[in-house]
Amino acid sequence: MTESMAGRGLRLEASWKQALADQFEQPWMQQLRDFLQAEKAAGKQIYPPGPLLFNALDSTPLPKVKVVIIGQDPYHGPGQAHGLSFSVPPGVPAPPSLQNIFKEIQRDFGYPIPAHGCLQHWAEQGVLLLNAVLSVEQGRPGSHTNHGWERFTSRIIEVLNAEREHLVFMLWGNYAQKKGAHIDGQRHCVLRSVHPSPLSAHRGFIGCGHFSAANAWLESHGQTPIDWRLP
Repeated sequence: MTESMAGRGLRLEASWKQALADQFEQPWMQQLRDFLQAEKAAGKQIYPPGPLLFNALDSTPLPKVKVVIIGQDPYHGPGQAHGLSFSVPPGVPAPPSLQNIFKEIQRDFGYPIPAHGCLQHWAEQGVLLLNAVLSVEQGRPGSHTNHGWERFTSRIIEVLNAEREHLVFMLWGNYAQKKGAHIDGQRHCVLRSVHPSPLSAHRGFIGCGHFSAANAWLESHGQTPIDWRLP
């Protein structure tokens, strides 16, 4: 896990590695590495598996990003987290928030609810599925907050905001909206809603129309829309 974050030997998609190279030399990143090493040495189960920590970046290179969906931290149950926000690997039941995302897509487009919850197809089309915190201890949601990941992922958002044009940012819930507070709404489409969790989905997420709105924005700026169906 930690070796993959070690500057020169970083295993990361080339465009992101170039854009974020300076981040891996920061003192807080060394502190994050030390924290992850200590957690692993203590025998704690950390999700997602080390090779998938940067799966969101590896799956969606910087020049190909069209849409950004910001989550909070990875799923903390066995086999759930694979480095894409809201997504689970094939064969793992879709968690409640993801089920509500599918319900809104069904309402928005009429598409059937998918048979699985793996969003890799979205990522490969240009949907950056970015969690604010990229690791978590099994059974302890939020356990890796305030250890440096937030600074790293905020830098990712800064790079997207400054270096790309006409992106769509989907900010669901207060946490994501604070995370994206400095996005330039003149250059990018910023869509805000309550979180799709069962506690709030029916207070504005269901009916928000974000998925069709994203496609309309992309098409209006000469880009191919996202196919929100899953194969």
